[in-house]
Amino acid sequence: MKWDKKEISGDQVKEISAKYNCDLLTASILLRRGHSTGDSIRYFLEDDIMSLRNPFTIDGMEDAVERILAAKEEGEKALVFGDGDVDGITGTALLTEYLESIGMDVTWRIPTGDESYGLSLEAVEEFAAKDGTLIITVDCGISRFSEIKRAGELNVDVIVTDHHEPQDELPQALVIINPKLKNSKYPFRDLSGCGVAFKLVSALRFALRNELYGQQMCLLNTRPVNDAWVVEIAKIRNLTVTGTLTETIVPGMISISETRLPSFLEGQHILVWDAPLQKQALAKLFGRGVEVGMLDAAPEIGKEIPQIAGLSLLRIKELSKIAKYSDRELSELDVFVNLYTSYIRQKEKNLPDNAGVNEENSSLQLAALGTIADIMPLLDENRIIVRRGLESLEKNPRQGLLQLMQKLDLTGRKYDAKDISWRLCPAINAARRMGSAQTAAALFFEKDLVKRERLAGELASMNEKRRALEEETWAAVEQMAYKNFKEHDENFTFVYSDKINKGVTGLIAQRAVRQFNVPAMAVSIGDGVCTGSLRSARGYNICALLEQCSGLFIDSGGHQAAGGFSISMDNWETFLERIKEISGLMEFEKEQDEETIRIDAELPHNFLSPDLLKLTDQFEPYGKENEQIVFMAKRLSVKEINFIGKPESKHVKLTLDSGKYKWPALYWQSADRVTNGEFGVDDEVDIAFRLERDYYRGNEIPQMIILDLKKSEVSL
Repeated sequence: MKWDKKEISGDQVKEISAKYNCDLLTASILLRRGHSTGDSIRYFLEDDIMSLRNPFTIDGMEDAVERILAAKEEGEKALVFGDGDVDGITGTALLTEYLESIGMDVTWRIPTGDESYGLSLEAVEEFAAKDGTLIITVDCGISRFSEIKRAGELNVDVIVTDHHEPQDELPQALVIINPKLKNSKYPFRDLSGCGVAFKLVSALRFALRNELYGQQMCLLNTRPVNDAWVVEIAKIRNLTVTGTLTETIVPGMISISETRLPSFLEGQHILVWDAPLQKQALAKLFGRGVEVGMLDAAPEIGKEIPQIAGLSLLRIKELSKIAKYSDRELSELDVFVNLYTSYIRQKEKNLPDNAGVNEENSSLQLAALGTIADIMPLLDENRIIVRRGLESLEKNPRQGLLQLMQKLDLTGRKYDAKDISWRLCPAINAARRMGSAQTAAALFFEKDLVKRERLAGELASMNEKRRALEEETWAAVEQMAYKNFKEHDENFTFVYSDKINKGVTGLIAQRAVRQFNVPAMAVSIGDGVCTGSLRSARGYNICALLEQCSGLFIDSGGHQAAGGFSISMDNWETFLERIKEISGLMEFEKEQDEETIRIDAELPHNFLSPDLLKLTDQFEPYGKENEQIVFMAKRLSVKEINFIGKPESKHVKLTLDSGKYKWPALYWQSADRVTNGEFGVDDEVDIAFRLERDYYRGNEIPQMIILDLKKSEVSL
């Protein structure tokens, strides 16, 4: 294996360490992983819920909130329609529960049995027949053109909340909330479907719990610059800056009517920081005859955030966490805007009896599950959603999840994203794969404990059957996968059969990806309709393939890494011919000549202490685009070697001496390297490793997981 430790600038490491108040090792890992901006680094060093991005900066959010609140006031019937996978089910549960909690007449529905993905004509027409007037989709809807058009014909409004890649043309929904929309202003596009639903609920909470919802405020500040003064104003609505104005004015040179200030401020509530000072500055600029009605925000904000009481904006800027992570020099007005938004959020957080906190924690548990299950990048605010969601899940699992976790022997422990991804999410997804997504969804809504216990047991049983079905199916189609791999220039492979259950097409496609390291497809041949799943490899964009075949599909959709479709048998042969053409032109990310281990940091012996766990914890949660940290250490002495594994000992457990500490280390599939004499007791070795916790008799022991080992070069 090749070890690759990216070269980075020592000066830049020191700069990051000083600016963001982190140690040099953390700074070097951040930089080596490509995190050099404050906006990126912030989400590794902070995990406060208040650091989540403002939901109202997602296009269409206020329109969606207004329509939902109108439906609440008028007693309209609403339907939450979600996808049947973990992301869709958790998002459906999250949104439906919240709408119920605020008194709305709401029902939910997901595809089940043989129903296809996404909003269906049947669902729309049945809902309309029951006098329903509002459908909100979750994790679907962005590609449902005819269904949404039909809803409009039946006087049913549709709000689409989705995170799948949109086509150039959009459905005729009342509102579309999707961070991937073209020209979206939202700074993070990789929310899960449940994450988007979480944002909608957050916006609704703000609207119902905050008297400032929908009101526009003007924040005004003046500051001297050379012989002039700068007057800066920001218009804010729902904690989002909607407009700004900057005027540079020389005292006594022009009247206020000759500036843009009157038209910009007309009819607005004006807030300032330190009203006497601001009035004095405006009087100096325009004379004492000019009166600007203003409210002093400093005393009220100071009560809510005591540490800044009595300080100037300039002094607060030096203390500001937001200023620390800004990649541009913040003005005093920027600081004022940040103070104002922090004040509103803090005030909401400190409502009597922490109203809504339990509901928010439950929502975070669901959003964390959806994010992990849909393999979203664990960057930006996804890190806060997952980290805080897992913390809540560990302390107080919501009903339904608790019973399922008990069945899976997952309770009473610290969770990481890998635990959830490998054990909990597959058990929830098993219901959809086995044709009964309703079973999983029902678990999240069921109020009766006995029934929840039964549903959790059914899910655990379905999961075992799903595993067996996957193995059986792969054994039956593996040879077809090899054949198609060869026939498609070793760029692509696929399998298809009427024996493939629709529920496992994604698993079989992923199995083929692991086997051949190329994009893969698995298709269930049905009665006149084929249903398929695609999975990516080596950076290939699955959406590009789907777009090239879009005219053949009944429907399709997905992400860059995964997609799905249904197609008529009439178009099947044409589709295979087009796949043949596409596969011959596929281009992939360049692969290394040999397997490469990316090293995050080389550690001298004095850094090898259990305190390293604190650093690895800082970078959790680990997952897509944030893999576990890989360290390198040289010249460790091998003190002990034990063979492990049954019935054949294929692995070894080592004791490595770094000087002050002796480390237990596991090295999988390496017994033959010892028996072949590649290394042994008393040898000095260089290792690439990850750090994990081992729990033995209630004690937590740090141990190394060795990825590769080389005998140290002999010193001359």
